Amino acid sequence: MSVDDIDNAGADLRDDGAAEGQQAGQQVGESRDGGRGGRGRQQRRRPRREINGWLILDKPLGMTSTEAVGAVKRFYQAAKAGHAGTLDPLASGALPIAFGEATKTVPYVVDGRKVYRFTVRWGIETDTDDAEGRPVATSDARPTPAEIEALLPEFVGEIQQVPPQYSAIKIGGERAYDLARDGEVVEIAARTVEIHRLAIVGLPDADHVEIEAECGKGTYVRSLARDFGRRLGCRGHVSALRRLMVGPFDETDLVPFDTVAAAAESEDPAAALAALLRPVEDGLSELLEVAMSSVDASRLRRGQSVLLRGRGAPVKTEAAYATSAGRLVALGSIEAGEFVPRRVFNYSTPEQGLSRR
Repeated sequence: MSVDDIDNAGADLRDDGAAEGQQAGQQVGESRDGGRGGRGRQQRRRPRREINGWLILDKPLGMTSTEAVGAVKRFYQAAKAGHAGTLDPLASGALPIAFGEATKTVPYVVDGRKVYRFTVRWGIETDTDDAEGRPVATSDARPTPAEIEALLPEFVGEIQQVPPQYSAIKIGGERAYDLARDGEVVEIAARTVEIHRLAIVGLPDADHVEIEAECGKGTYVRSLARDFGRRLGCRGHVSALRRLMVGPFDETDLVPFDTVAAAAESEDPAAALAALLRPVEDGLSELLEVAMSSVDASRLRRGQSVLLRGRGAPVKTEAAYATSAGRLVALGSIEAGEFVPRRVFNYSTPEQGLSRR
């Protein structure tokens, strides 16, 4: 496994398929009596709860995103959960996990900006562009701090970036990482990505530099490290990676995995776990909010548009959300001065939906 930074929701770049299959099997198959000579009866499943909200997990090292979601889902006994942007096992940090109705808002979080802090190890380029790969090129040269500083502006803005050989990009219907594992060298076309900011945040020694990057969807931090090394003539790869922000969620929102586990074992686990959740609408905080009356909220929940005359809303907006009495009602667009619902929300009990904090 290796450091990863792809931010497509639900896509795992190089997490071992067998390990993840085993994890999934544990989730759905652990109810069976597997003992030799047992009766083979299905044990009683724990009831699933209708939980709605966001948990902004500080994913620890050594755990895949799928494993993290599976474990947290079991802690909450949640009926439905997903995540907004994969982190590889050797990456830590922000892994937003959506429960229930919050899964409808995942695309808006995934499309938001990301902030990563990563370490580049100079002198070695690997086939995976990170510390888990096989060295494919080396160099005794080392860049000076001034040379690194002068390079970074070349990678800010819209740039063309070639994803790593070990990536989830599909080539002829197959994942690039599967082809790479089979020993095939594939040509992956460059893609346009946007880098908003690059800054040096640490220079521990001549072999390493710590960089913070703010970037858009689809950016590969591993490719940045590789390209930095090639451009500077010294080669390089990512040796550590931490995600600090995903869309509206940042470091201040992170909840350590151990905290979630401890809450699940507390005297009142339901209350302790609920206290760690964020409201569903927090995933939409970067969109326009439109307040609705209870009558208009009922119309939206029936899939009917609502005229916004006199409410100060724009005539046209591609994405917005409607609330009523502080509760999320619908996701949609504003067209010709009307709110047109695309996805509706309908939860009301404290357990099912958290009110705005």
